[in-house]
Amino acid sequence: MKYVKTFFIVILAMLAFTRCSTKSNQAQNKRPNFVFVIIDDMEKNQMNFLPEGKGKNLTPHIDKLAEEGTILVNHYVASPVCTPARFNCLTGKFASRAKNKEFQREALKNKQSVVQWNTDILPTDKNTLPRILQRNGYRTGFVGKNHVMKVKGWTWLPFDTDPTKPEIKKILARNKKLVQEGFKKMGWDFVESVYYRNPEMLGPEALSVHNQDWITKGAIDFIESQDKDKPFFLYFATTLVHWPTEDKRSWNANPLATADGFLDDTLHVQPPRHTIKERVDKAGIHGNNSYNVLWLDDGIGALVDALEKNGFLDNTYIFFLSDHGQEAKGTLYQGGIHDPCLVWKKGGLKAGHIAKTRVMNIDFAPTMLDLAGIDYTKYGFDGTSFKSVLEGDTSEVHKTMYFELGYTRALIKGDYKYLALRYPEYALKWSMEKRKQIVDSINARRRKRHQILANPEGDPTKPFSHISLIPGGNNAELTSTGKLPGYYDPDQLYNLKTDPGELHNLAKNPKYKDVLEDMKNELRKYIKELPYGFPL
Repeated sequence: MKYVKTFFIVILAMLAFTRCSTKSNQAQNKRPNFVFVIIDDMEKNQMNFLPEGKGKNLTPHIDKLAEEGTILVNHYVASPVCTPARFNCLTGKFASRAKNKEFQREALKNKQSVVQWNTDILPTDKNTLPRILQRNGYRTGFVGKNHVMKVKGWTWLPFDTDPTKPEIKKILARNKKLVQEGFKKMGWDFVESVYYRNPEMLGPEALSVHNQDWITKGAIDFIESQDKDKPFFLYFATTLVHWPTEDKRSWNANPLATADGFLDDTLHVQPPRHTIKERVDKAGIHGNNSYNVLWLDDGIGALVDALEKNGFLDNTYIFFLSDHGQEAKGTLYQGGIHDPCLVWKKGGLKAGHIAKTRVMNIDFAPTMLDLAGIDYTKYGFDGTSFKSVLEGDTSEVHKTMYFELGYTRALIKGDYKYLALRYPEYALKWSMEKRKQIVDSINARRRKRHQILANPEGDPTKPFSHISLIPGGNNAELTSTGKLPGYYDPDQLYNLKTDPGELHNLAKNPKYKDVLEDMKNELRKYIKELPYGFPL
């Protein structure tokens, strides 16, 4: 009997140990949460964690993430304007793989793919990041700026519309419902505080303002409604620090104004707006759109606080990035595609403070799946996981990097970069009358909305930009059009090590004939694998 009793005591002890061990393993193996923070048009000089911005901004919360996380100093964007850059992040693919009709029509018309603001993610796209995560037990949330999809039936309201009228309120409510339904079809469980368009393009002037508090409120609502035992993915897309930047349409705008109409009460999820100017001025910070940058930082702080308060912070990866480079937006020059970002995890990452390995925004989707223990290799991504980089591996992730935008394509291999510019023949044959009609139409629309003009004189003789068949270019690429010496050269070759500013085009130099041909051949390999082609 004594031995039987001893036997049962041992068995019970073993069972207790097994249960504890199982619980411990479950805790260790629990899939991580992901918060993907994507800022709109943030410049390097607005980030204290980069040399260009060090000490120039009041951003204590972003600074803390940078100090504790890993800065990916060689992160690149495959297509550096809003829509295709977001397509890259959420699909893990090049934007020329977009399947929406607008993009396909443009490609067929030009006999080459034209990557612009026309690359939508469709509800039928099954292997996007939110859909894959959702199928693997994740709850997904979307708040903030859209720029990834179009909603059938969404009603655009004229600039002078009064959003307080009952009939207009009904349209706004219907728009909101359509947007939510559209995003849920794409794989999002929770959809709130969405700017369907940029604030200045939203519709009624009274609502064409930023409201960071409203976006933050949506994120906090998602976190507070989250099941503690289920992993989540939150896509947190700010409208800041994009235009409009004037005080009365950004941090000091009507706090009740949102993309969906007016709120009943002021939100209290971030520090009071009236303290923004006080804090920035007290810190002696000037320029760099400082008030809006702090307003953005307040939102990041509130987001992190909500994660901690609700018990999620310890098991959450935070990705923080601008959607693309700003110094040469609308081009494939380094100022457009080079876009340092950071990844944060409590306790830090093995990679340390700085990771120098080249990675791309098409790598975010496979990396998050890899971190979640999900096999990403079966989804046909163009990108690849850089999980190993976060774990301290300094090996190359990409032997070559491919970029596409508008009427340009580019490739980086080692120290060299090749850029090709090809306009369609039909556009080069346009009459001056046709070119004048195009630029006058653009200018009339932008003047009505109080927006900056790229070609205020309406000069039809000005050349096109890299992304737009508009004389003088469009507003998005205003700061980069024609600024570099080789901008209009059809073939451009640069040594990024000796010429990081891309000032000296080596394509016409006979000494670099072999390098140029090698780069062209490498670029042809990518073009061959992608739809619609591109003439080289």
